[in-house]
Amino acid sequence: MTAPPDAQPFIAPAGGIVRPARRPPGWVAPGPRPVTPDRPEVWPGPGEDLCYLSGDFRILQRRDGHRWSADDLVTAWFAAEQVKHAPPRRAVDLGCGIGTVLLFTAWRFPEARCAGVEAQEVSSAMARRSVGWNGLDGRCEVRWADLRDPAALEGLGPADLVTGTPPYLPVGTGIESGRVQCGPCRFEHRGGVEAYCLAAARLLAPDAPFVACAAARQRARVEAAAKAAGLALAAWRDVVPKVSKAALFSVYALRRGRAGEGVARDEPPLLLRGSNGRFTEEFDALRRDMGIPV
Repeated sequence: MTAPPDAQPFIAPAGGIVRPARRPPGWVAPGPRPVTPDRPEVWPGPGEDLCYLSGDFRILQRRDGHRWSADDLVTAWFAAEQVKHAPPRRAVDLGCGIGTVLLFTAWRFPEARCAGVEAQEVSSAMARRSVGWNGLDGRCEVRWADLRDPAALEGLGPADLVTGTPPYLPVGTGIESGRVQCGPCRFEHRGGVEAYCLAAARLLAPDAPFVACAAARQRARVEAAAKAAGLALAAWRDVVPKVSKAALFSVYALRRGRAGEGVARDEPPLLLRGSNGRFTEEFDALRRDMGIPV
């Protein structure tokens, strides 16, 4: 099966929806081009859709499950900013879910070998199919495994970049969604930022960053988790959804052995929408960097 025209939604043979591109007139997708194999399983099935992500890269998602969000986009961008002057040869995304940050990274750094580790079988299988749709099997892999198990990380390091988008909430602190994938994406069924820091520390090459997001106002928790794993905070940034609103989440860059080597960079908050409700120029620039039309 070949890719359909972009003007209208397309129903794949297996029953899923292929979403059209939303692009300004004359916009040309930057970055590497996907080479979709002739394999029916990489196309969306019932209850799934295939959506654009970066450039011409696309991602499979369940229509009633977990879908990619600003957390993934900003984490991938902040991570790319930390290594843009020395592009990574090997990158690992911990708790990769449906593969969003993994795919953003593979798009941004087309020479990198990328790996994702994900404990939810339905999510890891979907991420693996998205890797296949984009023709990335030769340099990307997805492991169905628990990141807390050292065996799950064997052979993935040393990595020049490690990323993660941990769940934000301890189990029992809220009402969990009954939708597939969604509960463990928000609640710490298999550990929170502490587990992610320990796993990252096993993988990081010298001076390589671990970039993760966390709920707003959790800097003390992130710093404690980093210290316990032998890491320290190098930079962080709050992300504010709209003018007059409180920060929604924060992104952090952690590095090995940096404790006591200077003050962490507290970067200006990233504002997503201005008072007019539209995306800010800064967020538009971020989206351009990640291959998203504005």
